Amino acid sequence: MQPGTFHTSSANAGHSLPGPDDIERLELDNGIIVLARSNFNSPSVVIQGSLSIGGLSDPQDKLGLAFFSALGLMRGTAARSFQQIYDTLESAGASLGFSGGTHTTSFGGKALAEDLGLLLVLAAEAMRQPVYPPEQIERLRAQLLTGLAIRSQDTSEMASLAFDQVIYAGHPYRYPEDGYPETISAIQVSDLQEFQRRHYGPRGMVIAVVGGIEPAKAMEAVAKVLADWQNPLQTDPPALPGLNPLAETRRVKVNIGGKAQSDIVLGAAGPARRDPNFLAASLGNNILGQFGMMGRLGESVREQAGLAYYIASGLAGGIGPGPWDVAAGVDPENVDEAIDLILEELQRFYQEPVTPEELADSQANYIGRLPLSMESNAGVASALMALERFNLGLDYYRRYPDLVRSVTPEQVLETARQYLDPARLGIAVAGS
Repeated sequence: MQPGTFHTSSANAGHSLPGPDDIERLELDNGIIVLARSNFNSPSVVIQGSLSIGGLSDPQDKLGLAFFSALGLMRGTAARSFQQIYDTLESAGASLGFSGGTHTTSFGGKALAEDLGLLLVLAAEAMRQPVYPPEQIERLRAQLLTGLAIRSQDTSEMASLAFDQVIYAGHPYRYPEDGYPETISAIQVSDLQEFQRRHYGPRGMVIAVVGGIEPAKAMEAVAKVLADWQNPLQTDPPALPGLNPLAETRRVKVNIGGKAQSDIVLGAAGPARRDPNFLAASLGNNILGQFGMMGRLGESVREQAGLAYYIASGLAGGIGPGPWDVAAGVDPENVDEAIDLILEELQRFYQEPVTPEELADSQANYIGRLPLSMESNAGVASALMALERFNLGLDYYRRYPDLVRSVTPEQVLETARQYLDPARLGIAVAGS
């Protein structure tokens, strides 16, 4: 194994949740962070990882470049053709894929523990030696353009895009990760090759390995294929600019003819995942539009008033201020009435603390579902990635129940008043 900073630990069967005693962490000399946890009840292993490159680095005239680049990685490498890559995976019963986001390019795969080395080799070849064969890239471009054409007729998608344009005006979060038809059409093979050459590298990379293998052996396998990766051209991701919250409510409409349903997205920018208020906001959001039959909003707007085909609230805390929003599908004739009733519920959420009973139910829900989310290797791998990405600490999941129980109704109200002012919201409607 390459020398590095090695956090040693031993597996502890007494804990179902990952913690410092059964997560091992290694930093390779080239900056790659490796996290591993064993699960010998499974014959397989899961890998999940991320590179610190995403849509924030897209040129304005080629939005979607990072997304396109990630999807093109496995279309052919210096060592294998597109067909050879998938034949190799299929012969081992394995899977591997890449995707592009705003901040990161992510990858994930699964194989039998004995084939971990093969899975890592394929992933390394894709990241380090993609060739973006023109014929394959044109096929991929056609698929992307078809997806964007479908998006333009999807009322839910278009309402969400319009909402982002409103609440993130002047901020890079206003752009969709997969770009626009004109920007995807403008991207050339040479752009993909240059983007990979200048932005893909080991600095900022994280990889988690979970399954039926000793952590030390998993780390050796990662180091074998990635410890020698260097890219002196690798650039740092651009700094995320600050966001100016809305000064007043803004409403926009996207007209899409011939639709029997209109979609509404309503809300504001919420806290980042690292924000101390995030957990209180998340518990409050659960009460507002998630718990049971979609919380207060589901009870009021859908069940009692019958104004929505579906309704839910969401809180997308990430590196930056993700949206805290309410999404609903309604009859076009009921749009204004549905928005008014949603705003009434948000006004109550903004003015009055949630009840102790509501919060207790939500807290029990959060504490109970955490171990369920980690029943699979993939669930644990995702959890380990979150620990590293948001600098939560290896003991976070052991502390989590107490953190959840410590949230008070007053803290939920405080976060609502900080982020969901009914007088300063973005409202987007898409449909006929």
